[in-house]
Amino acid sequence: MDENFESNQKTVLVVDDEIAIVELLKHHLTLEGYNVLEANDGLTAIEIATEKRPDLILLDIMLPKLDGLSVCKRIKNTYNVPILMITAKDTEIDKILGLELGADDYVTKPFSTRELMARVKANLRKVEVNNLELKENAKAEANKKPENKIVVGDLSLDLDRFEVRVKNQVIDLTLREFEVLKFLALQPGQVVTREVLLEKVWGYEYYGDIRTVDVTVRRIREKIERDTSAPKILITKRGVGYYIATGSED
Repeated sequence: MDENFESNQKTVLVVDDEIAIVELLKHHLTLEGYNVLEANDGLTAIEIATEKRPDLILLDIMLPKLDGLSVCKRIKNTYNVPILMITAKDTEIDKILGLELGADDYVTKPFSTRELMARVKANLRKVEVNNLELKENAKAEANKKPENKIVVGDLSLDLDRFEVRVKNQVIDLTLREFEVLKFLALQPGQVVTREVLLEKVWGYEYYGDIRTVDVTVRRIREKIERDTSAPKILITKRGVGYYIATGSED
């Protein structure tokens, strides 16, 4: 890493082929106390991410040599790092596709630097919280405490193993999906608004886009529901939010 970097500071990789945007983001990130790496094409981004292991990546979708969605997928296959997609396209499919490939969030150009900095902080804070929970869970396992589980109908969450089961079948969820399901399962039958989920799971108080929640819920349903068109576990309260059904499917 650059010898001028502060080892105790978080490092952000900015990936964009527009130099003016890179310089703008670099300026604001530096003011916030972050170390900044930069790349102007997809292949260079993968090389830097693999070698330097930044704490967070700001990734443009439209890039030369390799597009941002492909870059996101490759990096996520290498290691788990928060990735915020930056897109000039205001179409839902691009945003959804980016999230499906493992992106944690997205912003649309032109964006507010204040909003973007808030999202950077929120995603980095969430990683710290998750790491702390992992350490605490490891201590609990070492002390051989009783199993820490949530069971609601056919749904079972093992909080120590970060494992989800539906009718005793293990379901593969991402950490974000697990956190959403956990938050809802802790209060079965109670409707939780998208805004509350965004604040409690993603860490946003004012800047988040509630469509991020909808995309994540849809992904969860595809994994845990027998019929996504008629969900029995993760239910929508139209116009309000989501809740976990308290009964069994059968």
